[in-house]
Amino acid sequence: MAIRAEHEIHGRRKSRNVGVGLALLGFVALMFALSVVKITSLGGAIEGFDHVARPALAVEASE
Repeated sequence: MAIRAEHEIHGRRKSRNVGVGLALLGFVALMFALSVVKITSLGGAIEGFDHVARPALAVEASE
């Protein structure tokens, strides 16, 4: 037999859970927006790490 009556504590917990969920969603959206801004501000000069020597990053040895 299922319990049908909802106690007041369930309503408070639900509203608190909704608040925490919205805060988490806002934080994720903020991190995504900051990542997009950081990536686009680099001007397309992104080089991935693919275990290959990149001449653009090579430092000449001075003797």
